[in-house]
Amino acid sequence: MIFSIITVVFNGENLIDGTIQSVVNQTYTDIEYLIIDGGSKDRTVEIIKKQAEKYSIRWISERDNGLYDAMNKGLAMATGDFVLFLNAGDRLASRDTLAKIAACASPQTDILYGETMLVNEQYRHIGTRSELTVQKLPENLTWRNMNKGMVVCHQAFLPRLELTPQYMPDNLAADIDWVIQCLQKAKKIVNTHTIISEYLMGGISKTRHQQSMKDRYQILKKHFGYVPNLFNHILILLRAVFFKIFNKNNY
Repeated sequence: MIFSIITVVFNGENLIDGTIQSVVNQTYTDIEYLIIDGGSKDRTVEIIKKQAEKYSIRWISERDNGLYDAMNKGLAMATGDFVLFLNAGDRLASRDTLAKIAACASPQTDILYGETMLVNEQYRHIGTRSELTVQKLPENLTWRNMNKGMVVCHQAFLPRLELTPQYMPDNLAADIDWVIQCLQKAKKIVNTHTIISEYLMGGISKTRHQQSMKDRYQILKKHFGYVPNLFNHILILLRAVFFKIFNKNNY
């Protein structure tokens, strides 16, 4: 069983090496590691080249049309059984993470998923995504669990490569659409009960956040229908107001 790990990066000289080390130091060795650089202007490419001389890493560096265009390039290059996106700044949670995941898989498994640990800039563990956010990881994940948003972290979601569609261009919530489409095609979805990744916490600008909400609304309307989606987004709005008032430190 081969895991295709894809890292997308642009000007990430302070982040990329830690991500690479978390992959190349895995005890599980059946890994295809791909790095898609967007034409970085800092030392990112220099760091990638140095690591590629020591480890089996396939990489490209060229301009792209944004995050999801780069991720589509990674999917086009991948040849493994399962695929995981681990972008610059994110890391596999431990050296035996992939070994634990592989032990949960069978030839019938279509998707593997697990938990994510949120970390700060010093990579200190803050808590799992289920502990710190309102998006709790379901025990038995299906595409219908996505009706109120991303209940599984993209960095802890491994579908079979053959199930994966291309990402939507020019949509800040394209990852939700991608995960839903994978889940809709899957027959056997396995909860690994494992912390798969460390996710570097960070904010986005208010403008991009607003656009992301608009994009998410359109995607969920496509999959769940106008009326159910409107009702769910009213609940999402009320939930956001509740946590803003009563739990200001909630991520």
